Amino acid sequence: MPSRSILTIKPARNRAARYRAQALSALHADSSLSVRLKRYNAAMAKARDLESRGGAQ
Repeated sequence: MPSRSILTIKPARNRAARYRAQALSALHADSSLSVRLKRYNAAMAKARDLESRGGAQ
């Protein structure tokens, strides 16, 4: 049976990438600037937190 190490996806890394994508989409939403910035900062804070814990290695 072939090794599956190449296909292994780290869940925390995937989650951090999704939060970064969510942050960018928040900037383009049809909302006020303050709401967009608040959503962007919240999503980026989650992504940074996951990366700082070593989940995005």
